[in-house]
Amino acid sequence: MVDAQALARNEALFREVNERIAELTEANAAGGGDAVSFVCECSSLECGGVVALTLDEYAAVRARPRVFAVVPGHERLDVERVVEEGRGYFVVEKLGEAGEAAEALA
Repeated sequence: MVDAQALARNEALFREVNERIAELTEANAAGGGDAVSFVCECSSLECGGVVALTLDEYAAVRARPRVFAVVPGHERLDVERVVEEGRGYFVVEKLGEAGEAAEALA
């Protein structure tokens, strides 16, 4: 059985790291339309994957609390579905209890 709360907490942790990366990139006036390296927002605490998105692409992902950017292959089809494919990353949407948990942690 999948612990949706634990998965959501792991993803929220990675999202917090990525928000800080975005803030630092903006503060340093770097990035512009260039890709920035963000950590994979999958549910695995052991993941060391990196996804490259522009600040605008990351903001679009972050604007939806049930949506996360992950390395292809890191999606969990038991609790999420792929809603977009970018250059070297997937955008996944949490479903059911996992989606509710993600919204609660946003």
